[in-house]
Amino acid sequence: MENENLDLKKSLEYIGFSEKEVVVYLALLSLGKGTVTEISRKAGINRPTGYHVLASLSSKELVKVSGKEPKQEYVAESPDRLEKLLQDKIEEDQKFINEARKIIPELKSIHNIVDRPKVFFYEGVEGLKKVYEDTLTSHESIRAYATVDDMHKGIPNYFPEYYKRRAKAGISIRAITPKTDIGIERKSYDKEESREMAFVPQDKYYFSPEINIYDNKIMIASWREKLGIIIESSEIADAMKKI
Repeated sequence: MENENLDLKKSLEYIGFSEKEVVVYLALLSLGKGTVTEISRKAGINRPTGYHVLASLSSKELVKVSGKEPKQEYVAESPDRLEKLLQDKIEEDQKFINEARKIIPELKSIHNIVDRPKVFFYEGVEGLKKVYEDTLTSHESIRAYATVDDMHKGIPNYFPEYYKRRAKAGISIRAITPKTDIGIERKSYDKEESREMAFVPQDKYYFSPEINIYDNKIMIASWREKLGIIIESSEIADAMKKI
């Protein structure tokens, strides 16, 4: 009998009863009806707690009250009420679900997703230097579309030293660039500057602005606008790498 009661308690707690509600409900079921004092004594709790718990069970329509104090009695409703209680909860929850479905699209529109692409702008020559310095944080080989002529004209005397620092950091680069005199001259340093350069016809391709792709970033250097841009997005970077 004790094991049966233990199983009943576990089941009632599983479907949402508190520990105190369980002992009071089982005590009232075994009594059929009783005063707060009688029910509390049977459940092994104090009288004030008994009042509080019986009020909770009454709100769930598992208990009904008859008479008035001091002869007020509580009567246990049929256990069939349990199924009705849970069914009512399901129906109420379904209403909440339907309401949530209505507002989810609007909530999504204002959701500040942590992984949403971040875009940073840097202006002027110093800004352009800043985006190139960021490429030196790469943990992998850089992919690039570039016109070497624009780079060397845009920031005179910066790139020869930049190439050395990039190579020293162990960051290689694979670049597609128009076949110009400056490009040909730079290619002769490919090995020492950890670069693999592929030429395309100058009259057909002239890459402006320059694009570097590394880690989860896309660096854009606009020599015409004197503007450096870094986009942080794993999805966009991955797509650009595949291209």
